[in-house]
Amino acid sequence: MKTRIVKDKIGRIELNTLAHEQYGDIIKAVVDIKQGIMGVGGELHVDIQSLLIEKENSRGEDTWGINLYLEKMGDDFIEFDSMINLKPNLGNRIRGIENQEIKESIRQIISKLIE
Repeated sequence: MKTRIVKDKIGRIELNTLAHEQYGDIIKAVVDIKQGIMGVGGELHVDIQSLLIEKENSRGEDTWGINLYLEKMGDDFIEFDSMINLKPNLGNRIRGIENQEIKESIRQIISKLIE
C-alpha cells in the first residue's frame, strides 16, 4: 500500500482508495503534532512514522499513530491505538494516547487536513 504525506488537504475519496488497497474502510495514519502534517496508508504505523522522520524531519516524540474509520463520523472516526504510541519516557504507557491535549491536537490537525 502506498503511503502519502499530507501537508495541505486530502479528500475522503482518495483516503478510501488508499484504504481499500489494504484494510477496506480503515486506514492507518501517523500525525506529527508539531508540524501539523500526517502520513497515511501503509501496513504498519512504524513504517509511516519512519517515512515522516526520513522525509519531513519529524521526531519520534511528536508523531502519534491513529486509525481512521472512513465510514464513521464524529468521535468514531479516529481511533487512538498504535504501538508507536508507547512512549514511557513521555508518560504514555499504553497503545492509546493518555494526554488529552495531544488527542485534541490530533483531532484539530485531522479536521484541517481531511476534507
